[in-house]
Amino acid sequence: MGANARATPDESLPVLIDPPMRPADVLARAPLCAGGSRDGVPDVGVDPGAVSLGRPLVFPVSADELPGPLRLRAQATEQRYYGVLFAFDLDPLPDGGRHTSVRFEVTLTDEAVRAVRLDADGGALGLTFDADPPRAATVAADRAATAAGARPGWLTRLAPRPGRPRAWSYGAQRHRFGWNYEGTGLPLAYGMHALIEVPAATTVLTGRLGVRVQVRPGRRHPGGVRLATVREAVPFHEELPGRAEPTAAAVRLCLAADVVGYSRRPHHLAERTQSWLVRALAEARRAAGVDEAAVAVQPQGDGEFCVLPVGVDESTVIPRLVGGLAEALRRTNDGLRQAERMRLRVALHRGLMKPADGGWVGDAAIAVHRILDSPPLRAALTDNPQVDFVLGVPDVLYQDVIRHSRVPPLPDRFTPVTIDLPEKRFVEHGWLHVPHGEGG
Repeated sequence: MGANARATPDESLPVLIDPPMRPADVLARAPLCAGGSRDGVPDVGVDPGAVSLGRPLVFPVSADELPGPLRLRAQATEQRYYGVLFAFDLDPLPDGGRHTSVRFEVTLTDEAVRAVRLDADGGALGLTFDADPPRAATVAADRAATAAGARPGWLTRLAPRPGRPRAWSYGAQRHRFGWNYEGTGLPLAYGMHALIEVPAATTVLTGRLGVRVQVRPGRRHPGGVRLATVREAVPFHEELPGRAEPTAAAVRLCLAADVVGYSRRPHHLAERTQSWLVRALAEARRAAGVDEAAVAVQPQGDGEFCVLPVGVDESTVIPRLVGGLAEALRRTNDGLRQAERMRLRVALHRGLMKPADGGWVGDAAIAVHRILDSPPLRAALTDNPQVDFVLGVPDVLYQDVIRHSRVPPLPDRFTPVTIDLPEKRFVEHGWLHVPHGEGG
């Protein structure tokens, strides 16, 4: 989600600016028409301005680059998959007025074409914004970054930013879908990403775009919130590009773990703790059914980083891995004094990775350690002295896997967090799990 140059009086964060779209990237400019008031106050004299709608940017996604369940579906059917970037700009409101709610809706003409995943921001897509330009932690994100090279500024609109309201999407698995933004400090520039599924015979993506807003008038127009909308949805017509060629690099699941308070342990206990850690993580992988011979393990003294083999079924492996770790830690800590217990911070991530001379190359290998070392995970372990571990995952894993899980750890046991590390120029939305007796 983007930001703008406007700031409300209660905002203390620095204002970040996304430039407006270039004229060549604009599909249409449509006026917003007043449509009543939420509290009965007439709309006389209130001008909600207009909205500039960007031409949808469509790029192919290869079947081998899809999340596990979709990859299996793609292999069994003739469906094809595409990423689509959407963008739009709102006019600033006069006299200090501000938007309190913004809704962007896409209606695809062919009901057989549908959105199978909607990303609220670039973190959910697999982008990390600790560098300029943003870096891709997944193949799909790399495809988006490459495609966005033709649309300057579009990728940074997806950056998660502290203090800015996040989009909530709706309409997954349907031909009509969209995103809602609510709260103070809403921006003027927006960017969203959807993964769509189309029949093999489809060659053109067509549909209509709509925008609906709620505005709070400025000083000259006191009163309640006004409503405004694009009177007629704006049509679009985009040729679908050819199939994507599979990439040589592989998407893998990786795990990082760190022992809390390791440096304060006497030498004899530190040595035993290293053995406990290696054994517990190996037991967790065996419980998940992972071929240990195919796992790349990098011991790190008080921690471990491991990369799982290509093609694991994440919907099965992740729950079993977490449950196996919980059981291994229970066995390890049974009978130990509080000061002796091994307690872990654990993080998972997924991304495009490959081995190199000095270790693994890939943004996921960096991002998983950013999550591991983040304040939310550190605080969670401090605030819950009874638990053996806490787990952090990026939004992309939560949305693709955990949100659909019917076995522990269940999705309602995760709490949304923002991993904000200014010194690393790293901001990512993620999810925190603190196990409380449900088998992980």
